[in-house]
Amino acid sequence: MMTKTFAAAKINLTLHVTGQRPDGYHLLDSLVMFADVGDRVRLEPADAISLEVKGPMAAGVPADASNLVWKAAALYDLPVAITLEKHLPTAGGLGGGSSDAAATLFAMVDLTGNTTMPEGTTGLGADVRVCLARQAARMRGIGEDVQPVEGVPELHAVLANPGVAMSTPEVFAALDEKQNDPMPKRIPRWRGAWSAIDWISKQRNDLQAPALKLAPVIGDVLAALSALPGARMARMSGSGATCFALFEDRGEADAAADDLADAHPDWWVTAATLR
Repeated sequence: MMTKTFAAAKINLTLHVTGQRPDGYHLLDSLVMFADVGDRVRLEPADAISLEVKGPMAAGVPADASNLVWKAAALYDLPVAITLEKHLPTAGGLGGGSSDAAATLFAMVDLTGNTTMPEGTTGLGADVRVCLARQAARMRGIGEDVQPVEGVPELHAVLANPGVAMSTPEVFAALDEKQNDPMPKRIPRWRGAWSAIDWISKQRNDLQAPALKLAPVIGDVLAALSALPGARMARMSGSGATCFALFEDRGEADAAADDLADAHPDWWVTAATLR
């Protein structure tokens, strides 16, 4: 038996850093949605666990027990052969590794029939829990508090990464102020994409400024995204370096992505719909 799962890109539409625990972990308040672009994971039972990494973004991705997909599969007694097809930039602020791990867990559920997540799931990473939710969600604390957000309209986006891999710990270390205001207590019910984008534009990504210090090219990406016809706003996702521009119409996003890719052939650029 073989099973396939899709590992959607996680987009942090907002990311407010609200504090830091004594153990060093930072506290967040983030609105997350998932894109219709991502990696793909294929699993089939085998005599021993193995991992093959391929795809346009496979370079530099470990194919051993250090990879989160291997760690996720190893939580089960069933050995599997894993094929990970990488389409998302590594260390790009899109939660790729965590989403890959979540997709592997769902695939293991398909293979084993056991719907109870194994002990050790939370140890795979702070973003795995929200990636298991697979829907728009508010993520707080260090990622352990995940609350689904209902009624969020589809949003259309252009995603762009200049080919820079960002170290999340380094970005957090460059953040000057660790105590910042959270998002409003209540996330509203939006009347459509336009009202959602207006609200999102009034929020922040507190990691954007420190990431810009470490990789000034992110400023070039944000400027290019902001200048696209139909773009309502632009912001960095997660700890970078991937940035996004939001649009009300998928056709506008598709055309804008084509234009941006033509202007910057060395960047990773794609249109996406966020759900």
